[in-house]
Amino acid sequence: MAEVKQPKVDTARAWREARALLYAHRKSLAIGTLLMLVSRLAGLVLPASTKYLIDEVIGHRNLAMLMPLALAAGLATLVQAVASYANSQVVSVAAQRAIMAMRQRVQDHMLRLPIRYFDSTKSGIVIARVMNDAEGIRNLVGTGLIQLVGGVLTAIISLGVLFWLNWKLTLATLIFLGAFGGAMAMAFRKLRPLFRQRSEITADITGRLAESVGGVRILKVYVAEDRESKIFAEGADRLFRNIAGTITGTSAITAFSTAIIGAVGVLIMIIGGRAIFAGTMTLGDLIMYTFFVGLLAAPVVQIANIGTQVSEAFAGLDRIREILDMPTEDQEDLQRAPLPEVEGRVEFRDVRFEYEEKTPVLRGISFEVKAGATVALVGSSGSGKSTIISLVMAFNHPQQGRVLVDGQDVESVRLRDYRSKLGVVLQDNFLFDGTVADNIGFAKPSATREELEAVGRIAHVNEFVDRFELGYDTIVGERGVKLSGGQRQRVAIARAILADPRILILDEATSSLDSESEALIRDGLKTLRAGRTTFVIAHRLSTIESADQILVVEQGEIVERGTHAELMAAQGRYKQLHDRQHGIEEDQFINPGEDFTLPQESGKL
Repeated sequence: MAEVKQPKVDTARAWREARALLYAHRKSLAIGTLLMLVSRLAGLVLPASTKYLIDEVIGHRNLAMLMPLALAAGLATLVQAVASYANSQVVSVAAQRAIMAMRQRVQDHMLRLPIRYFDSTKSGIVIARVMNDAEGIRNLVGTGLIQLVGGVLTAIISLGVLFWLNWKLTLATLIFLGAFGGAMAMAFRKLRPLFRQRSEITADITGRLAESVGGVRILKVYVAEDRESKIFAEGADRLFRNIAGTITGTSAITAFSTAIIGAVGVLIMIIGGRAIFAGTMTLGDLIMYTFFVGLLAAPVVQIANIGTQVSEAFAGLDRIREILDMPTEDQEDLQRAPLPEVEGRVEFRDVRFEYEEKTPVLRGISFEVKAGATVALVGSSGSGKSTIISLVMAFNHPQQGRVLVDGQDVESVRLRDYRSKLGVVLQDNFLFDGTVADNIGFAKPSATREELEAVGRIAHVNEFVDRFELGYDTIVGERGVKLSGGQRQRVAIARAILADPRILILDEATSSLDSESEALIRDGLKTLRAGRTTFVIAHRLSTIESADQILVVEQGEIVERGTHAELMAAQGRYKQLHDRQHGIEEDQFINPGEDFTLPQESGKL
C-alpha cells in the first residue's frame, strides 16, 4: 500500500503535553502499574506449573503434589483476574476522565479563539479536533502505556525462562520472532497514516453532512439532492477505500502472523522432539516451553501495536497542542486595559482593511458617531458595509488606521469588557435549539421570567407566542427552524433589548418582516435605539430616514454622508438609490381601479 504523506509531528511539543498528562494522572498510573505487575507475575504461575504437573505429578506419580500445585495455579489465576479487573477499572476510568477534561479544555480554548480561525476552518475539522484527537489519550493515561510496560516485562521474563529451558531452540525461535516483530512494526508504520487520514476524511464528510442538513431547504428548492448525494458518495467512497486499505493491511498481518506461529510450532516440534529423545529436555520442559513461547510472541505483537497507538496519541496531542498554542482573545486581553464603562462614541480614522492581500475592502474609511446617535450604512452589495460592522464588533482588526471607542483604540481594550456592551440583531439570526424564553434569555441568563416577557412585549414576540400551547416554553428547533423568519427576528430583537447594550448593531434587522410586522416592531426598535449608539444596515431606505447620520459606502469608500434631508438635497448617490427603490416599490402595487393585462400575447397564461 502507498505511503500517505502526513504533516510531520512535532514530537517535542507533543511530548510536553504527554508529560503533563502523565504527571496529572501519576497516582492512577502508579496504582495501575502495580496492579499490572501483580497480574503479569501471577499469570506466569499457570504455564510454569505445567512442567511440574507432567514431570513430577504424572511422570513420578507424585499424587501428593497435585493438590498444592492445583491450588497454587488456581490462586494465581484468581489473583491475576482480580488484579486485571482492578487495573482496568482504575486506569480506564482515569483515561476517560482525562479524555473528558481534554475535550472540555480544547472546546473552551477554541471558543475563545478569534473569529478568523472559524472563518478559515471547516466545522467538521473543528468538531474532530475536540472529539477525536482527545481519544488517543487513553493510550497514554489508559491501559495502552501500562500494557506496553507489561508487555516488555512479560517478554523479558519469558525470554529468560526460554533460554533456561533450551537456549539453542530459543535462538532459533528468536530469529522467527524477530522477523515477526520487524514485519509488525513495518506494517503498523504503513497502516498508521491510513488511520490518521481516516479521521480527516471522516471530519470532511461530517462537515459536509452537517452543511447538507443545515441547508436542506436551499438544497430542496434548487433540486440539488442528486448533486449533494454525489458529493457525499465521493466522500464515502474515499472513506471506504481508506478502510479497505486498512483491512487489506490487517489481513496481511494476520496471515503473516499465522505463518510465523506455524513455523515456530514446527521448529519446536523438530528441535524439541529431538531434545526429549536426547534427554536434554523433559516432556514437561517442552510443554512449558511451548506456553512461554506464546507468552513471548503475544507481547511482541502487543508492543508493536501499542507502540503505534502511542504514536497516534502523540500525533493527536500534537494537533491539540497546535490549537492550545493559538492565543485566545482572553489571553490577548490580559495585556489590555480594562473598559469598565462604555458611553458609545465610535470613531473610524483612515481605516483600511483587506481579507486577501492586495484586494482592499475598505479604503481609508473615516467617520465619527456620537454616543447615543444612530448611523446608517447604505450602498451596493459588497461595498464594505458588513466589514465596517465586523470591525465595530472587533471580529476583525484594520491593517491600517484605528477604530476608537470613547477615544480608546479597540485593539487596546479588553474585548470581553467591550463586547459585553454590544447588542446585535442580524439578517439571519441564530437561535439555539431550546425554548423561546431560553433564546431571549441568552443575553442575560439571570433574567427573571417577568423581564423576558417584558422585552417580548416590546419586540411583539408575545403576539405569536401567545398562540403557542406552551407559550414562551415552546421549543424553537435547531437554528429556530420552527419559527418563521420574522418570528426569529423578533426573538433576536427581544434578546438585544434584554442585553441593554451601549452599542447596538442592526444588520438588516427588519429584512424578514412583512410590512405589517415591520410596523409592529418599529416602536420596539425605537425603544431599543433610545440612548444607544446604533449602527444600522438596511436596504429599505425608508427604515433609516430618522438616522442622525447616513453614510453611503461604495467600493470601500464613503462617497456621501449626511442626514436623509441633506443627502436628498445633494442629488447624489443616495438620492439615486432612494428614487430607484421608490420606483420599484411603486411597481409592486397595482391600482385596484385599473384593468390589468399580462404583457404576453393574447393575454393568456
